[in-house]
Amino acid sequence: MSLNNSQFHDLVDRTQRDLEDIIDNGDADIDLESSAGILTLTFENQHQVILSRQEPLKQLWLADRSGGFHFDYDSEQNTWVCSGTQQTLAQMLSEILLAHTQEHFDLSSL
Repeated sequence: MSLNNSQFHDLVDRTQRDLEDIIDNGDADIDLESSAGILTLTFENQHQVILSRQEPLKQLWLADRSGGFHFDYDSEQNTWVCSGTQQTLAQMLSEILLAHTQEHFDLSSL
């Protein structure tokens, strides 16, 4: 299924909102800033992770010190899947969050 612009924006908005809620409900000290469709996570060690929407490609991009990752929405799995690594967004973010907070987050809703 190909996403139209409205569906794409709704999915990205929901994903970013869900991630913000999960982090807000955790104990880790992570600063969140959301502006113009870009969600920035800043950890205590000043490491940043940036999630941004790429409307022309209908992708969600994740920027991290380890690289840039492009996620396509897989409607069969109901999740974002990295075009390069085949990891889901939840899997990749779980690893990043654990590495910088030593806490486990349940990201299954992403």
